[in-house]
Amino acid sequence: MEADPPVKKLLAPLALALLIAACGLLPRKAVVPPKAPPPAAAPTAPPPSAGSIADNAYANGAAALEEGRPGRALDLFAEAWKEVPGHPGVGQNFAGALERLKKQGDEAEQQGKPEEAGRAWSASLSYLSHPAAKGKVLPFTRADLQGSIDRLSKTLMDKGLMEYREGRFESAISWWQKILAYDPSNEEAVKSVRTATTQLENLKKIPPKK
Repeated sequence: MEADPPVKKLLAPLALALLIAACGLLPRKAVVPPKAPPPAAAPTAPPPSAGSIADNAYANGAAALEEGRPGRALDLFAEAWKEVPGHPGVGQNFAGALERLKKQGDEAEQQGKPEEAGRAWSASLSYLSHPAAKGKVLPFTRADLQGSIDRLSKTLMDKGLMEYREGRFESAISWWQKILAYDPSNEEAVKSVRTATTQLENLKKIPPKK
């Protein structure tokens, strides 16, 4: 039996309302936002060139030389030369720094500072064979430097022996250690320090007299 037209008019809005309600109850699909692109990697700085490393070492060496530190200057000059063999600045100033280092050793000896003198002369002797010193005219030779070192070592060794013979082992060790400060491979000083140290330890084991 078909509904009357008036009834259809009443049912139409009701059906529409039910349809809208049903649509509202349906689960909605979650909207996932797009992933953000990863941040771009920061550009890496190019490694310094050999020339810039050498120039920086040379500049620091020149500054050390102005500050009265020829030993440090020679270390930095050698570093610059290693990066750029034939570095013009090093070639121009190496011999002057070497001469100042040797003079620094002479002054230290006159001031009664044998360890400083020995270190300066030993470093000078080592750098005398550096390529940057080749062909340079210096007021001293390898024989002069070696002679100064040997003479200093003999003086310190003799003073230590005098103390050792008097039973002053600690004082003797102190003199011989001054040699090892600039010449750690000196066999005579190494053996003497070892012997005096053993003697000193043996004395400490002896109980005191009552």
